[in-house]
Amino acid sequence: MNMRRNSQGLSLIELMIAMLIGTILMLGLLQVFSASRASYQLSEGLSRTQENGRFAVDYLQRDIRMAGHFGCVNDQAHAQQSPSGLDTTFGAGAEEGLQFGVSIRGYEATGTAPGATGVTISENPTAGGTAFTPALPAEIADATDNRIAGSDIIALRYFAPEGVPITAIGGSGGAPTFSFDAARWDVLRSGVDNPGLFGVADCMNATVFEAGEDSTTGMIVMDDDAPENETSFSKVFTAGQAMLYRAESVVYYIGLNDDANPRPALYRVRFRTTPGGTLESDQQELVEGVENLQLLYGQDRELNAANPPTGYVDRVGTAATVNAVTPADNSWRRVGLVQVGLLAASDSRAGSAQAEAAVSPSSLGVGFTLPNDGRYRTVYQSTVALRNRLYGN
Repeated sequence: MNMRRNSQGLSLIELMIAMLIGTILMLGLLQVFSASRASYQLSEGLSRTQENGRFAVDYLQRDIRMAGHFGCVNDQAHAQQSPSGLDTTFGAGAEEGLQFGVSIRGYEATGTAPGATGVTISENPTAGGTAFTPALPAEIADATDNRIAGSDIIALRYFAPEGVPITAIGGSGGAPTFSFDAARWDVLRSGVDNPGLFGVADCMNATVFEAGEDSTTGMIVMDDDAPENETSFSKVFTAGQAMLYRAESVVYYIGLNDDANPRPALYRVRFRTTPGGTLESDQQELVEGVENLQLLYGQDRELNAANPPTGYVDRVGTAATVNAVTPADNSWRRVGLVQVGLLAASDSRAGSAQAEAAVSPSSLGVGFTLPNDGRYRTVYQSTVALRNRLYGN
């Protein structure tokens, strides 16, 4: 009889207790898994956002610092000379992408000045929809056709950081040819296929021009017949004392990429020509996940173009503020630093949507209204000095 009792199964109560204990253990495991997954998502979103923010700030810092680099004399010193030491062959009516006489110009998105609140960041952004001050020139508007609302735009012009020594100068005075070591062609090209915009500079003058079709890897020809060349060379350079550079004209903005699910990204437009070709724009996506760009500009204490700059920046304002001082070109020539503010977001859900919606970050005094999409967002800010505008360097 004892044997029969020992072989009996579980009672209903014992079975229910076992199921309860198992359920509690499963719920605990699910809770641990959920917490671990949420922690991983947050860590992944934070890492991706930091990485994107770092790259975006680095791109902007690098090119903003170069604004106004026209050889061994900074562009403020050029502007003080009469006539100016900075010259182009593009003529007075040149397209905005060739306006090297103003090496930095900003465009302020309407309603995004410091103190603005509720600048909406959309979960599903669309291109277009913002006016700018000053108004966007047609060339920049066309080149940034995927721009999104609420972000500023900045245009920069400069010579590439590295040039090559000019070994010989031939041709006529108004249409010279510049020879250099052909082995150093990659220095001028530097990842840009078949460039056509160049600058030649010594420590007194600088001239920007379009190369002719008959240019080679060892010789750049200034051709009067090139479409963008409206005037001849007016400066005289000496072989062995002048350098040849690739000329850069770029625009930074926030645009919508063409992925299956379009998201904002930091874009750069490069205005360029091939030798003997017409001006064209090259739209490049640089960093994904950048949702907003805010810019402020610091100006020299001395705004009167008839007086030399002091080197002291004592006022900061928007592009609209800088542009309101007439003549606007001279006002932009007194910009000595740029403050940059970026709003970066993770590429996927990274945390509690409710927690994210409760956060209201601001960038350079501009407050944002965020969507309830659970993405991790943060702001990155930097102040960049225009080293070619540091008076006396």
